[in-house]
Amino acid sequence: MTSAGVVLVGADGCKAGWIAVRREPGSLPSVEIFASFAALLAANPGDAVVAVDMPIGLPEFSSKGGRGPEALVRPLLGARQSSVFSIPSRAALYADTSDFTTIEAWYAAHRRASEVARATSDPPRGVSIQAFGIFSKIREIDALLIARPDLRGRIFESHPEVAFCRLNGDRAMQLPKKIKGSVNPAGMAERKALLYRHGCGIDFLDQAPPRGAAADDFLDAAVMMLIAGRIASGKARPFPNPPLADGFGIPVAIWA
Repeated sequence: MTSAGVVLVGADGCKAGWIAVRREPGSLPSVEIFASFAALLAANPGDAVVAVDMPIGLPEFSSKGGRGPEALVRPLLGARQSSVFSIPSRAALYADTSDFTTIEAWYAAHRRASEVARATSDPPRGVSIQAFGIFSKIREIDALLIARPDLRGRIFESHPEVAFCRLNGDRAMQLPKKIKGSVNPAGMAERKALLYRHGCGIDFLDQAPPRGAAADDFLDAAVMMLIAGRIASGKARPFPNPPLADGFGIPVAIWA
């Protein structure tokens, strides 16, 4: 498979749902927001290659360091390795699937998920608030890949900092993208410059992100699109190589 005739999609979760940067053959990239991952897939051709910043393939039991891919990519990232967090068990991910109407209910669900996570990990480990915040998005993709095995050769997990590192000649980004939860302009400029060197136009990169997505979500989706191109052209590498598989046969690897 080559990227020449394939639609490439880079996706990341955002406040409004999912942000997708898409490049059709011979066209400039475009950006769009989708309320669900299923809607994102439906808006693209059946042979589109999608790279997404979201864990794919869930463990039944969580070991120290994560599923396997996390432990392999962290050493590449130096000071940026804290951006790679370990994924708890499938049971913890599905411990509470409610739609939360109050902050109290949200925290109670987080406590329940942490209890299940501790019972299904060695050493026992709870769930960070950061990880819990994306559980519903992880479940979206997981449910699709369980129901539709045909998607498993089209949707690939990646990670923005691993992607930037690989596109930067295996050198991690020097500056953080965020400092204490706020966007770091110098870190964003470092990543924009790298995206520009890999063919993303400066006018495209300098536009305001769509409503419902943050500026860093936009850059993450853009670098995911470049990884989709590397996957389509056979240049990307999975960590581990070959990928592992979870209990449903879903591949487990971070591609970059």
